[in-house]
Amino acid sequence: MPVIALIDGEHHPDAVREALARLDLAGVVFCGGEEKLAVGPLEKHYGRPVETDPEEALRRLAPRADGVVDLADEPVLPPRAKLRLAALALHLGLRYSAPGLRLDPPRYEPVAFDGPKLAVIATGKRTGKTALACHLARLLRERDPVIVCMGRGGPKRPVAASPETSLADLLAISDHGAHAASDYLEDAVLAGVNTVGCRRVGGGLAGAPALSNVSEGAALAAWLQPGLIVFEGSGSCIPPVEVDRTACIIGPGEPEPLSDYRLLRSDLLLAREAAAAPPGALRFELRPEPAESLPEGARVALFTTGAPRCEGVEPVVASTNLARREALAEDLERAVAEKCDLWLTELKAAAIDTVATRARSEGVRVAFVRNRPVGDGLDDALVKLYEDAA
Repeated sequence: MPVIALIDGEHHPDAVREALARLDLAGVVFCGGEEKLAVGPLEKHYGRPVETDPEEALRRLAPRADGVVDLADEPVLPPRAKLRLAALALHLGLRYSAPGLRLDPPRYEPVAFDGPKLAVIATGKRTGKTALACHLARLLRERDPVIVCMGRGGPKRPVAASPETSLADLLAISDHGAHAASDYLEDAVLAGVNTVGCRRVGGGLAGAPALSNVSEGAALAAWLQPGLIVFEGSGSCIPPVEVDRTACIIGPGEPEPLSDYRLLRSDLLLAREAAAAPPGALRFELRPEPAESLPEGARVALFTTGAPRCEGVEPVVASTNLARREALAEDLERAVAEKCDLWLTELKAAAIDTVATRARSEGVRVAFVRNRPVGDGLDDALVKLYEDAA
């Protein structure tokens, strides 16, 4: 199949011409460099037309090509620059090949649903996808949304959860050996909407899972006849289904490889306060708060995956070890020793199988923490995302 070749001037033109002769070419793109180039037009050196703006050329040549073959090298095209062009190639539906590397564009299955389909994805884990999907669903609750989640602890077959899901229900799920803090259960409890839980295994550099049942979960969601479907990503994985609009959260820290691919396919870019963000990204923060009113005078033990505080709460015991079970066990002992009579926890990680289960044995009340996204213009931007998809 025809390919677009990436070349540079650090290689001798004769060597490049020999490599190009082995390819069925849709176009040639010069990425820079002049160490081994004599003065004169590029067409003369390479014996064929040559483009000189890599990103613009890939976009224009993509309809005539099946893939991109990278024949360039450092210093003209170092790894980060290669991955940026690879991300663009994948976004344009082209496979990307370099020596020792082949990347295929992720596949997205169609969804038999005529209403708006939105996706919430991110550049990594612990960025606030679940909080944002919940917040989006609450904003649009009158439109009757369904959230479809995929997770590494999701069910073998897609399962629906209702807004009436209770702590007793979660404990029963845990008692039967299933993951009772899966995102779809958190969304049902905290957003108060119908949800569907799905499973995924693995995660490619461009966000494709190795295995998932999200397509089946989408069919279950459509069967519920909602007003819209919100697909929630998992880690840096993208739900492998076709959607109308996508919001992407840019997390703090070093970006994931090929994170540019996620940005390119998104219609709304959101950045946590500590993250470096591209122009146009809307900044927001997560404010942990109790999901219900707490009794006056309660001795509270707070359990989170990392949030150091919860609005309106002065805990007697505060633990950020909800995802670190060995350290969490020590914090639970402190909560018992301090006679904490209300355990306030995020609905994540070991919240049910460890915290709530121990609370049940101690006769202690459990309440949940909700992470509320807050940012100037955030709600308006999320509603517009829906309206653009409708």
